[in-house]
Amino acid sequence: MTTDQADRPTEFPPQQQEPPGSTAAMTPTPDHGEQSYQGSGKLTGLRTLITGGDSGIGRAVALAFAREGADVAFTYLPEERSDADATVGLVHDAGRRGFAYVADLRTHDACVEVVARAVGELGGLDVLVNNAGYQMAREGGIESIDPERLDRVFKTNLYALFWMTQEAVKHLKAGGCIINNSSIQAYDPSVSLLDYASTKAAINNATVNLAAELGPRGIRVNAVAPGPIWTPLQPATQPPEKVAKLGQDTPLGRAGQPAEVAPAFVFLASPRDASYVSGTVLGVTGGKPVF
Repeated sequence: MTTDQADRPTEFPPQQQEPPGSTAAMTPTPDHGEQSYQGSGKLTGLRTLITGGDSGIGRAVALAFAREGADVAFTYLPEERSDADATVGLVHDAGRRGFAYVADLRTHDACVEVVARAVGELGGLDVLVNNAGYQMAREGGIESIDPERLDRVFKTNLYALFWMTQEAVKHLKAGGCIINNSSIQAYDPSVSLLDYASTKAAINNATVNLAAELGPRGIRVNAVAPGPIWTPLQPATQPPEKVAKLGQDTPLGRAGQPAEVAPAFVFLASPRDASYVSGTVLGVTGGKPVF
């Protein structure tokens, strides 16, 4: 394994896991900002809810939000319990309240319950981060996408976003915000990720539409479009040979770390720094264009 001048890996050992993947099983362990992220009070007192906050980008966002002074609730799948426990620990270590909810957001009822629990335990809601996502690289043409897989991808990535947002807007006040997790795949789709890329393009459209709808209520809506990021989703959904070269096709020549994406979410959540930012998709892609 080699590193670039910023001491970030440019190559990974070939490896594979079963979805949804585990942080502990990854080599090297992703950087979520545990040793590097320092808060400055940008989100003090905000009550935040993150879907898929147990690992990867979600964990990095939870950590950064907590160190910026926010209380954090997040969702995770039953198989991700150990990762979820670690994330709660990071939030508590930052001196903030942290709540973890096991939930499969592919059902409307689960989304309704999660928002209700978060509002009850946090005492309200100021920021919703729709981060949970699922992908699975495929071999073969469109014929290889079976109904079960299509259902899982679209319900996890898109239906849940709609359902979570429908419930959250009942509680968000003027000054609140929604941040959606898009992807470089919305702009530069991989053939093997046709279904996943389609959902991310839809998320971009939904973000702009929601910004227009909710703007008069003082609610901002934005998205972050990460490039290839070293998270458990990579070894759990990509073949080992692709994992080994993850991110080498970017202008910066490497994959990003979750810690490098989280500041974009902090910026968009900040009522001070991003008070006039809405309807924007912010790329964190290692140089790949988002337009």
